[in-house]
Amino acid sequence: MLVGSGFGWALDAMDVGLISFVLAQLAVQWNASDLELSWVASVGFIGMAVGAVLGGLLADRIGRRRVFALTLLVYGLATGASALSGYIAVLIAWRFVVGLGLGAELPVASTLVSEFAPPRIRGRIIVVLESFWAIGWTVSAVIGFLVVPSSENGWRWALAVGAAPAIYSVVVRLRLPESVRFLESRGRFMEAESTVQRFEHSAGVTVPPPESAAVMSGARSTASAARPQMTALFARALRGRTAALWLVWFCVNFSYYGAFIWLPTILVASGFSLTRSFAYTLIITLAQLPGYAASAYLIERWGRRRTLAAFLIGSALSAALFGMAAETSQVIGAGMLLSFFNLGAWGALYAVTPELYPTRIRATGAGWAAGIGRSAAILAPLAVPGLRDTGGTGLLFTVFAAFFLVAALGAFGLPEKRGQVLMD
Repeated sequence: MLVGSGFGWALDAMDVGLISFVLAQLAVQWNASDLELSWVASVGFIGMAVGAVLGGLLADRIGRRRVFALTLLVYGLATGASALSGYIAVLIAWRFVVGLGLGAELPVASTLVSEFAPPRIRGRIIVVLESFWAIGWTVSAVIGFLVVPSSENGWRWALAVGAAPAIYSVVVRLRLPESVRFLESRGRFMEAESTVQRFEHSAGVTVPPPESAAVMSGARSTASAARPQMTALFARALRGRTAALWLVWFCVNFSYYGAFIWLPTILVASGFSLTRSFAYTLIITLAQLPGYAASAYLIERWGRRRTLAAFLIGSALSAALFGMAAETSQVIGAGMLLSFFNLGAWGALYAVTPELYPTRIRATGAGWAAGIGRSAAILAPLAVPGLRDTGGTGLLFTVFAAFFLVAALGAFGLPEKRGQVLMD
């Protein structure tokens, strides 16, 4: 379950990461302006914002697995098609479609896995799931380093590799089980029991099924009556956590995507060659993996809230150091620290998000949080050129550091759910 969902997560990261290397080559090959490159990056996030909201709503209505497979198919085919773009406007259009699939996939996958994970290790499992992002981003850095600079059409071949999710979507549809909690919430008790039996069989355990079909049948009408609605996220018991969660998602997305989507281009603008900037980006990316490992360990010892806040404060300090870096070693060192803390924070954020809502609106809540976050990801790439022109890299990363600090404050407004059973 974890590896199957994680592989889809890695493919998602690979696609998002590839665009940062594509931007750097298009700036040279097509002589594209900063504004045009900003729209190539930002339009994907517009699609991700829309996709996250729609994906969450659909997952609470038709199922987590079905939506997960659909998102992989959409963004896989669209990524392959974008490799054939002959004009910047065509590439922008395809990136929007890619974003629709990308945006829906992550909150749905995290919801699916969280509903299977045992309470005592649920946070750790979700951080491990999120760590597949580092694997995908590292693969994108390898492709960017080896493939993109190799020829004039290197960026096309790199995007063509992104079509792999279309194939994997078939595997997802056939092999991964549907969430038992979702099936029960829709009154599909026999399917839920069949899924539970699959897990019991794989563990060598036999548990008698529920004896009373009448009880199950009577619960069906109650379970299937509830329909996910966005307004439910602001019920009296949930509105505070929803507001705090949206604040964290917005600030983390702004700083993360503002920094990492533009990182190769920023390094090129700082005087490094295209190949060297890609190599440095690859080194910086590798620091994501120990960041996830530390977050996975701490999230079940410190709890979600303290772990998330600590990694966000570390991200703020790292961003400030990157803005002040002058020597190559300082750039790489500060960049690795930023990767370590920022991706550790991402792991904790994805762990806490599905835990805050009951089953009937869990994917809706996760989808809206991700959608709000993606709205910041739309703004960040557009803001980078202006901030850099105004005050250079120093001002740019000072702004990112400020957003990380605001996110850390927002994290303290989230309830602590370590070791607790998910709400029904």
